[in-house]
Amino acid sequence: MHIADPFEYKSKKARVRLWHTFCFLGVFLLMFSCRELQSQEDAQQVADPQVMDRAVSDVLQERIRHLGQGDEFLFDSVRLQAGGLLKNAYTAQDYRPVWCSQERFMPRADTLIRFIEKARYYGLYPSSYHLGSLQELYRRALADSAGTGDRKSRLFWVQAELVFSDAFLLLAQHLHKGRMLPDSIHNQYDTLQVQERCVNAFGRVVNGFGLVEELELLEPAGEAYQSLRKALRGFLDTARLEPVYTYLRYPYKDSLQFVHDLVQRLRESGWMPAGTGLPDAGTLAAVLTRLQQSAGLTPDGKFGTQVVRYLNRTDPEIFKQVAINLDRYRLLPDQLPGRFIWVNLPSFSLRLWDMDTVRLESRVIVGKPITRTPLLSSHITDIVTYPQWTVPNSIIVKEMLPSLRKDPGYLAKKGYMLLTWQGEEVDPWLVDWSKYKTGIPYKVVQGSGDANALGILKFNFHNRYSVYLHDTNQRSLFRSDNRALSHGCVRVQAWEQLARYILQSDSVAAAGTARAAITDSVRVWMERKERRVVPVKTRFPVYFRYFTAEAREGKLLLYPDIYGEDALVRGNYPIEN
Repeated sequence: MHIADPFEYKSKKARVRLWHTFCFLGVFLLMFSCRELQSQEDAQQVADPQVMDRAVSDVLQERIRHLGQGDEFLFDSVRLQAGGLLKNAYTAQDYRPVWCSQERFMPRADTLIRFIEKARYYGLYPSSYHLGSLQELYRRALADSAGTGDRKSRLFWVQAELVFSDAFLLLAQHLHKGRMLPDSIHNQYDTLQVQERCVNAFGRVVNGFGLVEELELLEPAGEAYQSLRKALRGFLDTARLEPVYTYLRYPYKDSLQFVHDLVQRLRESGWMPAGTGLPDAGTLAAVLTRLQQSAGLTPDGKFGTQVVRYLNRTDPEIFKQVAINLDRYRLLPDQLPGRFIWVNLPSFSLRLWDMDTVRLESRVIVGKPITRTPLLSSHITDIVTYPQWTVPNSIIVKEMLPSLRKDPGYLAKKGYMLLTWQGEEVDPWLVDWSKYKTGIPYKVVQGSGDANALGILKFNFHNRYSVYLHDTNQRSLFRSDNRALSHGCVRVQAWEQLARYILQSDSVAAAGTARAAITDSVRVWMERKERRVVPVKTRFPVYFRYFTAEAREGKLLLYPDIYGEDALVRGNYPIEN
């Protein structure tokens, strides 16, 4: 048996320790040399300014190549948002610096900052375009006017390039098509085409074209948009955008939360003294009564639509309302037809445009919030004199079935007929109404006549909602301020003038034919109270749209958010002073 020599064991142990020591020293020397090389690289200066620009270009290309791979935070927690556009824009410029040259900002960088500082004049928020970071970058560059040419300096200019370009490209997108996503009603624009326009604008600025002019060329050229933006400028010249008050959401889902917000809002504006708890019902009612008396509202001491609308009408909220509607204009097609009918639901108005001139304007009645009028685009196909009204199933279920269960004679009293889908009349007394809950296997029709809910004229157009423009047998309702009163169709006060204009335009387009006498025939049919269908041969577009802000004769006009469309999107717009 071999017995190990203890000295041999100790010798092996010493050799292992010595090996570990050498390894440690090797790693240390390697780290030291790397740091030394890094320090030399950081300290290395680029003497030739043109070489410096090429160095910035090289680093810029590398950074852009890694965009979208977790490297979006590049300066002071700035998150780049135009990643794809940045790649396209700099690729087109061969990754050359756009905003700086020879360790100096170019004049266009200062112009961009000045533009963003006044972004509110375009319905935009300066904070959305890295304003604070841009100003800090510019300040730092001025403070170090000599430049160093080292690696740290190159990284600074690369960061500046990306932040400035990101701001420009975001501005370009928002000025061109806004911040809302397109939907089935608004223009389904080609995203790639929009991106191409923004990148082209970027390239034109690089090539010496004016930055402000190029950005403004991306905006809609339509009169309605331009007028609203001009009116916004006038509003902002005297507006107080701070403080930002608590916004009241109404109708509410949580009544207790709403009362908390209401009390907070009343305290912010001085209607109630500061405090933490909720006042009792009597105190709150007294405060609301004083507010209503001051605002010219009905002094009932209750909160509702009018009180909420009054308290929400602050300058920051007015600006946000205009900003939302400017974005709606940006989503419209670049060009509208030369002649069209425009129904703006919140303003309860119809305007007939012909070659940039309003030929006709009329009050309208639109759908109630529970039976809202849809947004749509279509064109008039025919006009019906003394029309019949086929009652929609929704109205039958909600309004007629409960009455029919109690009294089958309800239809006759209201002037309705019960018909099979083949047109045969059915006796409502022979129908077991109790077994129908979601609809009936018949149609309910109101015969033509002066008492018909559609009045004596109807304008048909293709749409999947079964709505149309028409006269009404309740013409006194046009005197109401709130005209969201219908089941979804749009009632037109100036229906006769509208029909005359459409028919005359149709006759002019078909001059020399029998169409030229159609207007006189329609007049005769209405005098005789005859039901006739008059086809409209010439395409006459009609648009139902939702704009709660517009400008007329230089004045800013605001309308109630009758369907809550503004409330749905207002959270996408920043809160800032």
